Amino acid sequence: MIIVENSRDLFYDNLERKKMPSKKRRRKEERPKIHPKNKYSDNPPDFALLASLYPTFKPFVFYTREGRPRIDWTDFNATRELTRVLLLHDHNLHWWIPHGQLCPTVPNRSNYIHWIEDLLSSHIIPRDNTNGGNVRGFDIGTGANCIYPLLGASLFGWSFVASDMTDVAIEWAERNVKNNPNISELIEIRKVKCSQNTLSPEGLSGESSYSEEREGLPSSSLDISASEDKSYYGPAILVDVVRDGETFDFCMCNPPFFESFEEAGLNPKTSCGGTYEEMVCPGGEKAFITRIIEDSVVLKQSFRWYTSMVGRKVNLKFLVSKLREVGVTVVKTTEFVQGKTFRWGLAWSFVPPAKKIVTPHVTEKNILSFMLEGIQRQFGAIHVLQSVESFFLAGGASCKLNASSFVVDITASADHCNALLNNDVKYIDEVASCSNVQEAPSNLCFRILVFQQIPGTLLVKGSLQHRDSALSGLFSSIIQQLEASLRQNFCKEKTGTNYI
Repeated sequence: MIIVENSRDLFYDNLERKKMPSKKRRRKEERPKIHPKNKYSDNPPDFALLASLYPTFKPFVFYTREGRPRIDWTDFNATRELTRVLLLHDHNLHWWIPHGQLCPTVPNRSNYIHWIEDLLSSHIIPRDNTNGGNVRGFDIGTGANCIYPLLGASLFGWSFVASDMTDVAIEWAERNVKNNPNISELIEIRKVKCSQNTLSPEGLSGESSYSEEREGLPSSSLDISASEDKSYYGPAILVDVVRDGETFDFCMCNPPFFESFEEAGLNPKTSCGGTYEEMVCPGGEKAFITRIIEDSVVLKQSFRWYTSMVGRKVNLKFLVSKLREVGVTVVKTTEFVQGKTFRWGLAWSFVPPAKKIVTPHVTEKNILSFMLEGIQRQFGAIHVLQSVESFFLAGGASCKLNASSFVVDITASADHCNALLNNDVKYIDEVASCSNVQEAPSNLCFRILVFQQIPGTLLVKGSLQHRDSALSGLFSSIIQQLEASLRQNFCKEKTGTNYI
């Protein structure tokens, strides 16, 4: 079994951003950026221009004292109109949704679409000509907005089956498809039958469904007995929706991020709408994506790639571990960034990789970093630095700590890496068959630096010293493991960070 795990996108690069105030500049420079192929990576939406071209958008635009155009993100009508004019102006798509339905942001949704394109164009797994060379996707819970099929069909000519369970979602998704006759033949809207186990909003835990633009927030106060069972029960997701003999290149999904409707309303900074069915599922996204994984075990190679959006980074490790248990051949993870909104992407496959090796160049980036926020008062940078050293020493790695520079230099062998990762990611020692691999360093050498940002906040940066190491593909996974350990030891308990 080969598991290839990468916490960054296949082709993500650091892009230039507009200058920020000095106190925020350093943190901004550390953040990953919007996908480079995204239309808005270098040209973010110009609200002033859009207001001059579309009179219906103009009333929602106001100007700051510095003369910068803005909209009120807490106004559903404003965010809906922005989505409408962006789809029309930049994609020639006619689109609308009724009040209260989940309203997607176009730049954010485009990131996911471009990541799918990266996966399909990569040579990690062999291509399949079952569909005559045409790319065919499956959108789980397309919603009334039907945003992914519309973007995928208009940008790349992909065909889609788009599923949902509510009459309103089906009706408006079909309207949005029919209102774009140039791509309407590429998109099929498929109704999912509700099972008897599906709970209503008045039920104890809430109904499983399909959600989008909300962020992981602190859990609401649920009755313990109601939250003990984290298994998914609700409408079919893939099994019993995918028909016999159907094959797809990929599936994609924005799962329901929340376990209760109260939890879904905790972020006051945005108003993207969303019905109960779109946002809530017993067990939240963790249970929902686990069911997708279970369905993928049944369907196996009916899909080249199974993918899902993840709203909480803390769930990634569990889900990757679950994938290893069920015997997938490839796992990929990435981070989606649009403004202050962070999401993560998870992809896996049962198709045998084209090359059953982990090459020296699996890791695209040699510098990875993360923020530690909410650090308890009794701890400082030196305590975190010492904990970093202890973390790697526990795995048997060689460490050299420089307290004056707040730096730890680490050298780890393949056995040390496996010990650090608790066997979550295995290094496959088959690289000897590759040319020039014998020249690659046999150890993984990297440096960890700890920076004080503001009281209670630290920046931890890892830099790979020898990118051509045969173990470099494990670097990002080790940094993820370190981050989880430090958060557990030093940060105040919380399940997520509020983003716009």
